[in-house]
Amino acid sequence: MRKIILMVFLLGTIAAAKAQTRMIGENRVRLGFKLDPTFFWLQPQESGVERNASRFGVSFGLMADFLLDESGRYAIASGVQVSTAGSTLKYEAGKGLEDYREVPTEYKLKTTYIEIPFAIKLKTDTDYGTAFWGQFGTYLGFPVRGRADVASLSVNQDKVNVLRNLTPINIGLQVGAGIEYPLGDRLSGLVGLTYRNGFIDATRNGKWNDGKVNMNSFALNLGLFF
Repeated sequence: MRKIILMVFLLGTIAAAKAQTRMIGENRVRLGFKLDPTFFWLQPQESGVERNASRFGVSFGLMADFLLDESGRYAIASGVQVSTAGSTLKYEAGKGLEDYREVPTEYKLKTTYIEIPFAIKLKTDTDYGTAFWGQFGTYLGFPVRGRADVASLSVNQDKVNVLRNLTPINIGLQVGAGIEYPLGDRLSGLVGLTYRNGFIDATRNGKWNDGKVNMNSFALNLGLFF
């Protein structure tokens, strides 16, 4: 199933890249910058692992709307962003990383991902240039940093490197909606909400013995298009 999802995503990315090249030549691309305060949480799917806390982080980076029509009501929304994610998980004895399995252990995970979103964006014009928008799509993420504060009755270690214990790719569903409003001749502001649900096991099961653990998030979108 993972291979099928990845193949569909790659084929879609190739098709989108060809379309984007044509759109750039026709000057139908909008660029902007975003800064999204975000709540992240890891969601265990099997017993023996509990989520004790979520993590507040940020996602920031470049936005790009590739317009599919002259009015700008339909677009492919993409870009690239950095997300500081994570969560706190408590594992029963026998689960978790091999060095800490003897007793119940808590892991406060702090991760950083490079992400490429890809969504179909629809926008409805209203009075005074203000527009409501909604988008539905997916994203591809790659962890570039992973640390964990590990605590139990016998161990208390900070900033343990767990990058190699994370799945090297993450794919999921993203759904968002919001409002865009003019700030000048070419400048416009964007505010919205986006929910993401990861499809891939974020922690390698062979390393953690924890079944499937999804990375989910809920973000407040703040951005500017130039």
